[in-house]
Amino acid sequence: MDPLRLLQRFYDPHGKAYGILVAHGMQVSAKALAVARQVPHLNPDPGFIHEAAMLHDIGIFLTKAPVLGCRGRYPYVCHGYLGARILYDMGFPAHAAVCERHVGAGLTAEEIHRQELPLPRRDMLPQSTDELIVAYADKFFSKNGGPKTAKPTAAILNELARHGAAAAARFRSWIDLLEPSTGC
Repeated sequence: MDPLRLLQRFYDPHGKAYGILVAHGMQVSAKALAVARQVPHLNPDPGFIHEAAMLHDIGIFLTKAPVLGCRGRYPYVCHGYLGARILYDMGFPAHAAVCERHVGAGLTAEEIHRQELPLPRRDMLPQSTDELIVAYADKFFSKNGGPKTAKPTAAILNELARHGAAAAARFRSWIDLLEPSTGC
């Protein structure tokens, strides 16, 4: 699978959204692959992790995110499950799972209900090691024109805490699993 060729089926390769999406995907891929090298005992699949990192935000074009060059009709929070539909329909169910489960620090059905998010009411939490690694790496990088360097872990935890203590606690558990030497 060539993730860039697949993205070009939905994005103009000369358009703003494509440039942002590819740059972000490359950042997430680099971080995810670095994390995967630290946890060989979890049996990560580097090839899959790269592909999934490049495709995890494929659904953004369907959302209202003008700053990203996206003029869709759905709220941005929907990009994960919308991207999952695309990849599932194309015969990539494992990649689709990464799309659906990377938003926030994953989402439980209860969190979706409590926050009144416009999402299907089901758990959308990373389940495999590879899903977890991509979701974790994604939190370090923004697509909205922010710093091109990785966010500090404390900033990520603060952002997640605004959506509930459970999200921040989940991310902290990811740190413990994936980067235990950081001692957060």
